[in-house]
Amino acid sequence: MQTIFLNSHSISDPLLPCHNYSKMAQPGRIDIDHPRYDQSTFIGRAKHFLITTNPLNVLATEAELDHAKSIVEKYRKKEDIPGLTEDELWKAKQLYDSAFHPDTHEKMILIGRMSAQVPMNMTITGCMMTFYKTTPAVVFWQWFNQTFNAIVNYTNRSGDHPIPVKHLALSYALATTGAVGTALTINNMVKKFPPLIGRFVPFTAVAAANCINIPCMRSRELFNGIPIFDQNGNRLGESTMAAKSAITQVVVSRILMATPGMMIPPFIMNHLDKKSFMKRMPWLNAPIQVLLVGFFLVFATPLCCALFPQKSSLAVSHLEPSIREKIQALPDAPERVYFNKGL
Repeated sequence: MQTIFLNSHSISDPLLPCHNYSKMAQPGRIDIDHPRYDQSTFIGRAKHFLITTNPLNVLATEAELDHAKSIVEKYRKKEDIPGLTEDELWKAKQLYDSAFHPDTHEKMILIGRMSAQVPMNMTITGCMMTFYKTTPAVVFWQWFNQTFNAIVNYTNRSGDHPIPVKHLALSYALATTGAVGTALTINNMVKKFPPLIGRFVPFTAVAAANCINIPCMRSRELFNGIPIFDQNGNRLGESTMAAKSAITQVVVSRILMATPGMMIPPFIMNHLDKKSFMKRMPWLNAPIQVLLVGFFLVFATPLCCALFPQKSSLAVSHLEPSIREKIQALPDAPERVYFNKGL
């Protein structure tokens, strides 16, 4: 394995668009402020998220996370790290990316990390798809799911400004109320349809709820904007149009992330319910659904996170007039701005 030599070089900003991430920024030094794989391609982004959303990352101890952070921070400061190899550097960086927020650099809540998506979502979704026939069950599991989603959406927000508790509480109330109301409405509408149709109620409710929950939990971004940067990483201001673009991308990717695990198992379970072993052991319904959902989420989570670049961009001409005019007045005004879309 190659040993990393710590000669000096200027670390680029993490928002700088980069196309060949495997190359060293200067001879003997690696640019770790970009992912290891080319983020301009879907394959490169998929490789990156397969690593950072790996459920095994949630098993990392606090000591291991702090050690990974120490390596990343020392390397960025060009401090000497004797014997550090390239693979060890990337392993530390990828573990760091899985647990620390890209804007605030704070350690994220465990269940809010994308690496916790598979174990958490497979359990919650499996139960939603098993217990969907009674109103109390629908209310409880939709509330539980949207509470979890609210934590995820807050944890993976874009920007580095703290959100007031009052604003957070109002957003949570709107998100969970909207989600539960949607689920109950749809559940009542499909009572006269065949049983198979009823199995799709949870997915429909989740898809509709994502359109409510994510904008609610990130509503501060819609009102105040998110940080935007030029291609050299210089902060240009904050944009609400960039926030709208970021949140739209996240809503689309979250709905598609849930699609395989909530659309395919109903057909499988509808077939299995007719089997004699399921009639003898109806308690198998929940664990089978949880495992089926988990199987699909293992692949859907990283692949749907990779649909859009984490560091998205927007043409300056598409920004709101106030920030657009400010940018266009700059010397060598950029044509595009870059921002963290969140996850």
